[in-house]
Amino acid sequence: MQLNYESSGSGTPVILIHGLFGDLDNLKSISRSLSDDYQVINIDVRNHGQSPHCDDMDYADMADDVIAITKELDLDKFHLLGHSMGGKIAMEIALRHPSQVRSLVIADIAPVAYDARHTEIIDALCAIDVESLENRQEADKELAKTINEKGVRQFLLKNLRKDGDNWFWRFNLAALKANYEKLIGAPTSEGQYNGPVLFIRGEKSDYVQQSHRDEIAPRFPRATAETIEGAGHWLHAEKPTEFNRLVADFIGQH
Repeated sequence: MQLNYESSGSGTPVILIHGLFGDLDNLKSISRSLSDDYQVINIDVRNHGQSPHCDDMDYADMADDVIAITKELDLDKFHLLGHSMGGKIAMEIALRHPSQVRSLVIADIAPVAYDARHTEIIDALCAIDVESLENRQEADKELAKTINEKGVRQFLLKNLRKDGDNWFWRFNLAALKANYEKLIGAPTSEGQYNGPVLFIRGEKSDYVQQSHRDEIAPRFPRATAETIEGAGHWLHAEKPTEFNRLVADFIGQH
């Protein structure tokens, strides 16, 4: 699949992969931070942002989508950074194509299957009748019935767009719902990536836990970890200065 992406800067390539319900704007801060020293490729994954929609969505396919971009841009080796679902895509790429990955940065996710944490969000999004919407505030009011956090609603509503008089979701909501069990699953259990890996977790997040070491070590034997104090799952947005510094210091060594 031909993904939408933005390329900026020059030098050793760094590929950025956003998480579920997001788009390439989510990682613009780290993209700007790195573009003075690297070629930064910031992508919209399938069924997100301006990338094409597709009924199928698993980690093998999404890894292949990214590899297709590296072939298009003639990139032999590159650094990878992924947040949440994007981190699982990045891990999938590293496990399947280890010789091409210079280093791997994983933001607040582990190579494990998770509980269905987003079911209420998906149901709330599906409950909105976009065809009868009058304005964005009306959609926010509907989401607020089940989603208390204003920041989460604002993040989701970035995907609500208007074409003429018609509102629509920019992400492929039907495909996200249909493939959700795959998305909360683990990346491939095959292969091993022996290159440098940095897991960055938010202190207030429970996505990366001590118990996940047994899943991480066999696949990523050189993995190290850092914790950003005071940050939750959206650590790159909550603590951008610290996050950007950790990433730049790490990939700068490799």
